Amino acid sequence: MDTHKVGSDTTVLADSLEVPGIGHIPVNAYVLTAEEPVVVDTGLSLSDRDFVTAVGGVVDPADILWIWLTHPDRDHTGGIFDLLVAAPRARVVTTFIGAGIMTTERPLPMDRVYFLNPGQSMDVGDRSLHAFRPPLFDNPATVGFYDDKTRICFTSDCFGGPMPSAEIAESGHASDLKPEELRAAQLLWATVDSPWVHLVDAEKYRATVDPLRDMNPEIVLSTHLPPAVRMTAPMIDTIAMAPDSDPFVGPDQAALEQMLASFEPGGMPAAT
Repeated sequence: MDTHKVGSDTTVLADSLEVPGIGHIPVNAYVLTAEEPVVVDTGLSLSDRDFVTAVGGVVDPADILWIWLTHPDRDHTGGIFDLLVAAPRARVVTTFIGAGIMTTERPLPMDRVYFLNPGQSMDVGDRSLHAFRPPLFDNPATVGFYDDKTRICFTSDCFGGPMPSAEIAESGHASDLKPEELRAAQLLWATVDSPWVHLVDAEKYRATVDPLRDMNPEIVLSTHLPPAVRMTAPMIDTIAMAPDSDPFVGPDQAALEQMLASFEPGGMPAAT
């Protein structure tokens, strides 16, 4: 993991996963050092990640009051229960559906849950965080937010894109890619992560993008993209193209067998 600041009081806890044939997928969590500190998502559910230690390098867990869970997929919830122990005053910001999904594996302690729906706001002492549903999402509980003090927008999976290297995924910026490379990466991610976008009315979908144009954040932070500073307009234009892009088709069994064969000595498939 790589830890670095973006803006005056927001820290990226950056991780990544390599997906063969796709690229290096950033997996970011964030710490917002507001008057009432907020941790946004809690990283990968992998045994070798020590999320609490990473957070502790930014803020004393005892001071954390909020854990904003943008949605309860396992690349967002890795450290949540350890963090709840280390941060005894923290409450988890989620939705009714989000808390319900968590019960299928390990339920959240309901006395430490705070329900917030898209369209609502919450005060964290020195600013308000305005909840909204991003245009692209892969989980019905997805809720991002806009920080009206820093003009930073946290968009969960929306705007994601695979990067060409782990270094860019964890330590770079979205602007490290050429505009056409970034556009291709974001459209690929949109079709992988939100395949429903090809099935909806394109104009109704684009209407859900318009609030982001009105918001006009200076910085866009996605779970699956390095920080994007003053790049909002072209990135919005990109995701508006998602319904018209080619659907993603993953490898089939023949491709899997070819891949497995390449791992064997001399390129020969394993004996059966």
